[in-house]
Amino acid sequence: MESGASVKQRIARISAHLNPPAISQVEGSCGLRTGNCRAKGGSPGFKVAILGAAGGIGQPLAMLMKMNPLVSVLHLYDVVNTPGVTADISHMDTGAVVRGFLGKEQLEDALIGMDLVIIPAGVPRKPGMTRDDLFNINAGIVKTLCEGISKCCPKAIVNLISNPVNSTVPIAAEVFKKAGIYDPRKLLGVTMLDVVRSNTFVAEVLGLDPREVDVPVVGGHAGATILPLLSQVKPPCSFTVEETEHLTSRIQNGGTEVVEAKAGAGSATLSMAYAAVKFADACLRGLRGDAGVVECAFVSSQVTELPFFATRVRLGCNGIEEIYPLGPLNEYERAGLEKAKKELAGSIEKGISFATK
Repeated sequence: MESGASVKQRIARISAHLNPPAISQVEGSCGLRTGNCRAKGGSPGFKVAILGAAGGIGQPLAMLMKMNPLVSVLHLYDVVNTPGVTADISHMDTGAVVRGFLGKEQLEDALIGMDLVIIPAGVPRKPGMTRDDLFNINAGIVKTLCEGISKCCPKAIVNLISNPVNSTVPIAAEVFKKAGIYDPRKLLGVTMLDVVRSNTFVAEVLGLDPREVDVPVVGGHAGATILPLLSQVKPPCSFTVEETEHLTSRIQNGGTEVVEAKAGAGSATLSMAYAAVKFADACLRGLRGDAGVVECAFVSSQVTELPFFATRVRLGCNGIEEIYPLGPLNEYERAGLEKAKKELAGSIEKGISFATK
């Protein structure tokens, strides 16, 4: 039978995970600083932080990341409600150790030592709002969080979800440049939801399993800047003009479809969390050294004349290892590309101006 002191130390160790900044004291037992605290049986893997973990995207994202076998430590940060989300998710019987962090004063603790930082923080879109309407609020949030990343985990890969991605990624880049730690290979705007929607909608038209369909989506992550390359769909297929126009329009307006369907109750949260986890898993597999990990993302790019653009990228130990060209486009896609670039240029400049003013 274990001694009373041993039992108390184990209780202190478990308790420490739910309140990271504190030193746990249980009935006079020695305190265990949570920086050195690991749950017994914790799995090997990567350290991941979710900034905005108590929100509509953050909660399902946190749950799904807790299920990922590549995650050993999962830090959940938000300005409200993190303790409850942390306690809830920490009860899941998977290998990752979960720790919660609440408020700006604990942001740095949440970020120290992280390999991957996922940022869904910000306000959601409501009926009638465009992504630009979100800009003033979310831009400031992203700037603050990226300043924390610059200080505490400058070598981490950053997956940026906060909208408008077309502007928040340039903001993050400028913050990192100012701090002297900018590595364009490690900053990725998450456009995976556009790919997920494209695969789903195309599969419906073709009568296939969406998991068997792969649609590259380039450009940006808002309206007309979203350009699905239907001429490059795998498995190879062809669409009528009407099908192409219908699919492109639905993919570009997928977010609005969800906002309107929820009638003021929110935006795309569950599908976004699913897409974010797919992308995060790809980043972690790249970090692990897996070969052939290729996904679409909004990144620093020379594929077009714009400084940022979404295309296929190959992920590896350093983040982005290779950025692929657009490939052959048909006439419809070439026209869509010019329209996308025109709108995207303004969004990028808006983000840069915000960060440098």
